[in-house]
This record gives sequence, C-alpha cells and structure tokens, in this order.
Amino acid sequence: MFLNALLVVITDLAAGLLGNASVRRHFHLLLSALLLFGPLLSLWVSQYSVFGKRSHFLYRVFLRSGLGWTCIFVGSFVFVLSFSVRRSLTLSLRHLSRLAVAGGLWLGFRKLLCLLENTTGSCYEPLSSALELASGNSGDGQPLLLLREGETKEACVRSGMLWRGYEVSEDALLLCLCCLLLAEETAVFGPYLSLGGPSGAPLRILFLFCVLLLSLWVFLLLCLLAYFPQFPTQLLGGALGCLSWRVLYQGWYRLGPSWYCPGRPGVGLLSTQSKQEETYEINGETNTKVSN
Repeated sequence: MFLNALLVVITDLAAGLLGNASVRRHFHLLLSALLLFGPLLSLWVSQYSVFGKRSHFLYRVFLRSGLGWTCIFVGSFVFVLSFSVRRSLTLSLRHLSRLAVAGGLWLGFRKLLCLLENTTGSCYEPLSSALELASGNSGDGQPLLLLREGETKEACVRSGMLWRGYEVSEDALLLCLCCLLLAEETAVFGPYLSLGGPSGAPLRILFLFCVLLLSLWVFLLLCLLAYFPQFPTQLLGGALGCLSWRVLYQGWYRLGPSWYCPGRPGVGLLSTQSKQEETYEINGETNTKVSN
C-alpha cells in the first residue's frame, strides 16, 4: 500500500509538471539554452571524472541506442494508455506510428549527415616522427599531415588515419529529438488523469520509466556538452533535433488524424461526452467537435 501510494504521488507530480502548458511551450527553449551555454561547463568540470570517458556505461548502453530505448518505453506507455481507454488496436497503432516516423527521420538524418561528411571531408595521414624532425616541425605541437586523396571515411579510419570533414553532432541531434518526443508523448498523462481516466499501477510505472528516461537524456546531453564540447557541431545537431520536433509535432501532426497523418498525442483518447458534443484537451488546447 505504501509503495502504491508513493507511486501515485510521484507520477501525479510528474504528470502535472509535464502537462503544464508553460513547460510544454518552453521545453524546447530549455534545450536551446543548454546547447548554447552548456559548453561553458567545461571550464569547471574535471576531465578525469568518470563521465569524461567515452567508454562509460551510460554512453555505451544508453546513448548508442537512444532512440531504441525511447521507442521501447514510450511505445509501451502509448500502447497501454490508448488500448486501455478505447480497446482499439487500430487507434493504438495510429498513435504508435509517430514513433515509426521518428525512427525513419533519424535513419534519414544519419544517412544524410554521413553523406555530408564524406562529401566535404578528406583523409590525412600523420607523418612519422623522423620526417617531422627532418622538416623542423617537431616543436610547434602540430603534427604534419599528408593528404591522401581518393579515400573514403570508412577506409581512412580503418587504416588508422585521420578524417576531417564538416560534421554535425549526431549525439546532440538524437538526444534533443528524444527529449522533445518524450515530453510530447507523456504530456497527455496529466490531462488524462484530470479527466478521471483509469490509471493502474502498470500504466503509472511505464509513465515513471518515461520520466526517468527523459531525465537521463537531459543529463547525458549536459555531460556531452560539458566533457566533450564541440562547437558549433553540437549546436547544429541540436538545432536539427528541435527543427524536427517543430515540423512534426507543431506542424504535420496538427492537421489531425487521417490516412496521411497520425495526429497529435491524445487525440481520440482525452475526451468527455456532453450531449452531442465531444470536447477534448490536447497539449493545453481545448477543441470541440460535434458528434454525428
């Protein structure tokens, strides 16, 4: 009983916070501020910290599969929420299709960014110490690099050489996209509870996992900006993530559910019937439509 009561209190507080209109409206601005000023944290953090190593457990297990973790937890939450309310597999799949769109977008971005780096980059081979001494360049701290033409990035890196090209941080893009996706998909839980929807322990536990995952993504974004600052590549990656959210959740999904659009989170779930009108609240906006 105590654990269940604690779960209810924690999830109610988190649902109220994420469902708050101001939080939803300004969450992307918080991420933008982190991207702009986060690299300044590198002036204070210790590079010998455990988070300053790319081999850390959090980076290896979570960051490399960030979208997968997000889809697993968000997909489970969205499916349980939608199916428990409407008992409609079609409706549940329609809401889950937003995750498929995000996955396809992420794969497309990876292909595009890889193409950009291969197109704009070049392969360089560090010269040996003997050649550096002969050229008199041993004391300036900058190793001599020999340009190798006709090499692809994959072959260049496999050979132990250096590849330098125009990069956009995939990690920053992924984390910002996952954060905004989590914030949008979980924001419906607050209005759902206020309408008296059924909220058993499994649904609350899934929601809590989503909140914890959102906190982890924000923490990892801070760690990347503080311990591995790469300006402006991280800023560009975060901008692409925010732009993707803007196009999807603030643009396309607002068109409403149809054969070409999955609709916004909560559409068809958060509703109360009053006479012949159906009123539903989605992300802080109240809409009314007349039922046939």
